[in-house]
Amino acid sequence: MKRILILGASGFIGNTLYRELNSYYDTFGTYFNKKGYRSNSHFFHFDLEEDGLDVLLKEIKPKLVISALRGSFESQIEAHRFLINHVKHSDCRLLFLSSANVFDTFEHFPSYEYDKTLSESIYGRFKIKIENDLLRLSPSKYVLARLPMIFGNQSPRIQELDNAIVNDEPIEVFPNTIINVNNNIKLSQQIHYIINQKLTGIFHLGSTDLIHHFDFIKLLITKRYHKKAIFKQVYTTNEMRYLAVLAKENKLPQNLLFSYTEILDDLTPTKKDF
Repeated sequence: MKRILILGASGFIGNTLYRELNSYYDTFGTYFNKKGYRSNSHFFHFDLEEDGLDVLLKEIKPKLVISALRGSFESQIEAHRFLINHVKHSDCRLLFLSSANVFDTFEHFPSYEYDKTLSESIYGRFKIKIENDLLRLSPSKYVLARLPMIFGNQSPRIQELDNAIVNDEPIEVFPNTIINVNNNIKLSQQIHYIINQKLTGIFHLGSTDLIHHFDFIKLLITKRYHKKAIFKQVYTTNEMRYLAVLAKENKLPQNLLFSYTEILDDLTPTKKDF
């Protein structure tokens, strides 16, 4: 059975991936400060700022490393450079979760797999640095998965909305930003397929259609809370801006494709009394 190591397996996306893959592969993960994982022999404590990856890799000997790491950008860059060198010289592949923000400078069009990256944000430029290192590997050695905004009932974005609704706080929306979306469950199924089929290269894993960010949040608020919200409209540019990653070259099967309305449908209406 293939051994998989998920870096950041206690986080929102990483843990969903662990639960999706654990029944099919010999799956291991890292955690940082969540005590509930200490008794699980398939979880290893890992401090990005203090620990090296060499001991973990020697002990687990994974055939695939999935990076869902969080932490300081400089420490992540250093860790990924070590990982990429390890992958280059061993029987191992790397699946890196990147972001639509690597294209956040562009206006007028959504972005496809082999478009040139360009970012004006610190986060986007950080992701580009790791992508550029990864792309120096043979294509057979990596999967580069670019993600749009990720939602889900336990996602940080939904928790922020819950808190804003409870406290009658304004919710930031971007009226001239056009997005596509995904959720943790559908994303984990897409990645499972990529692993199972031994696919490599660049994948854009989001809904097949687009929507304005403000419109999506309004629909979400109506569905989940049945209550009016206070919105703070933020304009980052005078032009329409796309923060959307669409697939053109590396498309997944039809059963793994979806629209933004399906992402909305998967969000369970809250039972809290607002």
